[in-house]
Amino acid sequence: MLNPAWPELPHPTLPRTGPLLPAIARRDHLLHPPYQSYDAVPRLLREAANDPRVNSISITLYRVAAKSAVVKALLKALKNGKQVTAVVELKARFDEESNIYWAEKLKRAGANVIFTPPELKCHAKLLLLTRRSEADDSMSRYAYLSSGNFNEATARLYADHGLFTANAELVAEVDQVFRYFITGEEPAHLQHLLVAPFGLRKQLLKLIAAEAARAKKGEEAYIILKVNSLEDPGMIAALYEASQAGVRIELLIRGIGCLVPGEPGLSEHISQRGQLDRYLEHARIYVFGNGGAEKVYVSSADWMTRNLDRRVEVAFPVLDDALRAEVRHLLDLERADNVKARDFHNNYLLPAPGQPRVRAQENEYQYLKKLAPRRKA
Repeated sequence: MLNPAWPELPHPTLPRTGPLLPAIARRDHLLHPPYQSYDAVPRLLREAANDPRVNSISITLYRVAAKSAVVKALLKALKNGKQVTAVVELKARFDEESNIYWAEKLKRAGANVIFTPPELKCHAKLLLLTRRSEADDSMSRYAYLSSGNFNEATARLYADHGLFTANAELVAEVDQVFRYFITGEEPAHLQHLLVAPFGLRKQLLKLIAAEAARAKKGEEAYIILKVNSLEDPGMIAALYEASQAGVRIELLIRGIGCLVPGEPGLSEHISQRGQLDRYLEHARIYVFGNGGAEKVYVSSADWMTRNLDRRVEVAFPVLDDALRAEVRHLLDLERADNVKARDFHNNYLLPAPGQPRVRAQENEYQYLKKLAPRRKA
């Protein structure tokens, strides 16, 4: 068989049955669809819809499935008296009809449906829940941040990463993004999230410049960038400058790449590869060496002018050490692929004689399979 079946894996730390919110309150969890079952997301929404202590749900909807379990859970929440805010993107190419249909259903059911202005798309993937505590009626917040859409259909085909968290600082910043859509007040004083069009470009340039400064001092300095597309002239110029300073830069680009790697005097410290396999590589990941205290961001944003300047995009840090190592291990497998990877000139990167074959997606599946809990006999 050319492609043996890869059954969806259960999540290693989220409970298979029962409530998810207590597990999210205890610690962060990363979801890696389509390797792991995406059902945790609509399941969380169904739980919130039926939990009498959950009073509000806010969500961004960029591409909505034709038979959307996500929106059906939101409609159930409205029926049960929850406040639902849905930021719906009507300019999601190829999905306009589905988005309009579900937006109208939500609006008729009483949701606060927000459409972005013509000049600004919402491409960020965010979910925020608020819940009253049983102990003292104080409010707790829970969030899901992802590189992928709230779409069960594409979640079976697109390789993404999503973070379930109750980290007080992260959820407060997610709340700021939703407040922008509701009130127009721009997010301010963000310590963790990088948000376009307000600060993502500026913060990325700052992180690149910091690596260049380390390289000039003779310190280890590196950047690993996984995106669908790299097109923005300003970001390309910054990467060229960092390479000339001695920063080692690895690019993993599935689609458009307008930077030329390996040019003497310009980009000799930059390499590029791309990967096409069973699943569409959809996650964006930014890694900065940061003097040994590595920073890893997962994002919805490519490094294109439209993403940095004309869309609401979010890059979020993976703060938990074990989860950050998990993302890096998956990324390292992709960096080592010599079966489905191509170079800048679209030539396959094949194993050298005697070198083992590394098919990243297959290895990622096997790695995550080892993490999955075993069923009790």
